[in-house]
Amino acid sequence: MPTELEFFVTVARLRSLSAAARALDMTPPAATRRLAQMETRLGVRLINRSTRTLSLTPEGDVYLAHATRILAELKEMDEAVSGGAQAMRGAVRVNATLGFGRTTIAPLLSNFARQHAGIEVELELSDSPVDLVAEGIDLAVRFGAVPDQRLHARLLMTNRRYLCAAPRYLDKYGTPAALADLARHRCIVHRQNDDAHGSWRFSRDGVEEVMKVRAAMASNDGDVVLGWALDGHGILIRSEWDAAKYLASGRLVRLLTQFTLPSADLFAYYASKDKQSARARMLVDFLASKLQQSGELQLSRE
Repeated sequence: MPTELEFFVTVARLRSLSAAARALDMTPPAATRRLAQMETRLGVRLINRSTRTLSLTPEGDVYLAHATRILAELKEMDEAVSGGAQAMRGAVRVNATLGFGRTTIAPLLSNFARQHAGIEVELELSDSPVDLVAEGIDLAVRFGAVPDQRLHARLLMTNRRYLCAAPRYLDKYGTPAALADLARHRCIVHRQNDDAHGSWRFSRDGVEEVMKVRAAMASNDGDVVLGWALDGHGILIRSEWDAAKYLASGRLVRLLTQFTLPSADLFAYYASKDKQSARARMLVDFLASKLQQSGELQLSRE
């Protein structure tokens, strides 16, 4: 039977009593009674419930913050007392972006789980920003700058970005010789989060220029826009991680190489460095080692 803290954190994370009941091996009526008993004991409503939605009250937000912190401290205490053997057991929850998480992080986690059978690995894929504390996530793997300066981060892999196009596109429309030429070219835009769509930033000798390009085609899926570029539909900005093998084979060509673009370095970020479990630290070390090896291999083929 889960403790009240574990029960409430699970309900808050899943935003559903029935889903929490399934996760905790309880019946939905038992979960409803458990929540009612908590609210009666505390004398406040913790959750607003309707037929379709569930949201935390202000008191529920306070309870969740303290519950999450206490559970993390209890886990840390157990690991400190029981030593390394216990550190090799338990759960690690990871969040990653949809495309990269599916194609790269998931296989790496499979390898990690094979080496550490006592560690339970859970992977959640989402392109939307996540609240690590509220969602109970140990670490998130993301490209680009860390979204919240309160978070701690470790660089997993450097990852430059290139302007590129397929030879068939360049044969038909010509090769841009200056940034201003991009205004007349067909461009493929990868729409990500709140980034300014179609505004591309370039730097040269410490001077930054922003070019507004016409999105002949656009998508929020990185694999989709890369496929369109390979098919010759336009000019694209893509990271070296994705583009290296196509540049090496000649299916893509780098353009305007005298300019640099903002990097898309890969980070693992987490809420608290001091309270990070030994399991999570071990996983971050594993990912950093494997991704750096993979990156060096890809770049050696470019």
